[in-house]
Amino acid sequence: MHLQEKTLTSDVKYEGVIFTITHDTAELENGKTAPRDVLHHNGGVCVIPVTENNEIFLVKQFRYPFQTVTREVPAGKLEKGEDHAECGRRELLEETGCTCSEYIYLGEMLPTPAYNSEITYMYLAKGLTFTAQSLDPDEFLDVERIPLSEAVAQVMDGTIRDGKTQIAILKAARMLGI
Repeated sequence: MHLQEKTLTSDVKYEGVIFTITHDTAELENGKTAPRDVLHHNGGVCVIPVTENNEIFLVKQFRYPFQTVTREVPAGKLEKGEDHAECGRRELLEETGCTCSEYIYLGEMLPTPAYNSEITYMYLAKGLTFTAQSLDPDEFLDVERIPLSEAVAQVMDGTIRDGKTQIAILKAARMLGI
C-alpha cells in the first residue's frame, strides 16, 4: 500500500475529559517502524451566524492555553456519537441566543492532522431569530456583531487568528458573494 501506515501497538498515556492521548508504534510502507503520539478527540462544530445585512456574530472568550481573549465563531465540542448538525444548533443558541431558519453545511476541517484526530464541522446560519443566551456554568463570553466584509479583512490582516473562524468566515463570504 502506498502512503499508508499500519498501527502495530497503541498505549493509552492520558485519558481526560476532552481527549485521550495514545503512544503508538506504526509500521511504515518501507517496513520500518516509527513512534506516533495521537490526541484522540470527539470533534467539534462551529456555526457562522449571518444576518440579513451580512453581519456576523463572533464570541470573545478567554483561551487558557494562550492566556488571551480570542474572537471566534460560536462553536463547541461534540459528545461521543452526537450529531454535529444538532450540536451546532445547540451551540448557536447557547452562545448567541440565536436560532435560524436556514442552516447550510460548509464542510469539515482537520485542525491539526499530524497528531490530532479532531474533525471540525462548519455551518452557516441564516434567517436568525433572537432569544436569550444560555451559557454553560463554566462558560464566560461576550458576543460582538461585525460586517462579514470587515471580518474577512480581519482574517487577512491576522486580527482574527482562530483557524476554524478564519475558514468559516472565508467560506461564508465566498458562498454569499462578499
